[in-house]
Amino acid sequence: MALNASDTAWLFVATALVLMMTPALGFFYGGMVRSKNTLNTLMMSFSALGFVGLAWALFGYSVAFGRASQWCGGGEYFFLRGVTLDAQGTIPHLLFFAYQGTFAVITAALISGAIVERMRFGPYIVFITLWSLFVYAPVAHWVWGAGGFLAKLGALDFAGGTVVHINAAAAALVCALLVGPRKDYARQAMLPQNVPFTLLGAGLLWLGWFGFNAGSALGANRAAALAFVNTMLAPMATLVFWTILDLMRTRKATAIGAATGIVVGLVAITPAAGFVSPMSAIVIGAIAAFPSYFALLYRAGTRLDDSLDVVAAHGVGGVAGALLTGVLASKGWSGGAGSGLIDGNVRQLGVQAIAIVVTLLYSTLMTVAIVKLTGALTPLRMTAREEGLGLDVSQHGEEAYSRGEGAILLLDGRRSE
Repeated sequence: MALNASDTAWLFVATALVLMMTPALGFFYGGMVRSKNTLNTLMMSFSALGFVGLAWALFGYSVAFGRASQWCGGGEYFFLRGVTLDAQGTIPHLLFFAYQGTFAVITAALISGAIVERMRFGPYIVFITLWSLFVYAPVAHWVWGAGGFLAKLGALDFAGGTVVHINAAAAALVCALLVGPRKDYARQAMLPQNVPFTLLGAGLLWLGWFGFNAGSALGANRAAALAFVNTMLAPMATLVFWTILDLMRTRKATAIGAATGIVVGLVAITPAAGFVSPMSAIVIGAIAAFPSYFALLYRAGTRLDDSLDVVAAHGVGGVAGALLTGVLASKGWSGGAGSGLIDGNVRQLGVQAIAIVVTLLYSTLMTVAIVKLTGALTPLRMTAREEGLGLDVSQHGEEAYSRGEGAILLLDGRRSE
């Protein structure tokens, strides 16, 4: 196919929007941690831009979008060999590579929400780099790559419900369990240090998500318009129902709850964005609020320190969205690209369930292996003293706030101010 100027221009914008989502995630997460760990939490997202982004360029893109087999893309694009300005559909191949790279970056960064405030920065970088190559890239190939086995099976995942959110949530659960809880978890209150940061992050994530979902149409076309509108409507519905649940339970509508509800709605519509009607998008957003809300409440009563509730938001929300895609996908809206239970395609719901289970199992097992390997090479956890001092000081030698909890800098047994 020939290059199309309109499609190419839209993908330039979409790529920039999705790239912005990773710093936005840093602010979303950074507002919910204690002030002494603010910079470290932000750096967990920002560092993914470099380490995961470069790994994607050198190896990950080839594993995800090469054509070696239905299981792995192979090495045909290693070091960007063969990734040129020639057309990939109606956009330059090089631009397609860049756009997909922004997905790899934010998926790895999502995991950090489960291990903030206690994992050493060096091992974290090693982990997310390896994870992006050995977990994210193969799953992306299965669903989106040439001849991927889940694509052949007929799994519907328009923009990453399975590839991104369920995949990252499984890894987050493993990391939270293997790294262990924060030393003060369940013994003292760990209050969000800057709720406006979290609201700002949620707003920027919503903005970037238009590129995430509508950009996945890979052109300025009808599918992009549908995904764009659905990305607007679904989080609106989740926000409304999340707020109602908050008011019914506590008579207070919390800002953190509103921000979380928006993200859950965005997660839930991601796999369905280009396959369902706008009214179905509202239904998906509304339904997704319930399992994620109660999963978050349940987790808070356990010993699992999934610090920023990656599993409840991205895992449960992603599963709800993927299954509802199998129910609500419509040929009339998807242009024949996908149909679900409402169109009489009973099989699609089963295919969606298979894709979910396969992704959960693979991500879980591989994440265990990567965490164990990383931990064998270097300690994963901070010492109790370093954790008490705060990761901003102990890992970066800086402070987010000059009068924050780590205001007196103690490094190597020496005191400096």
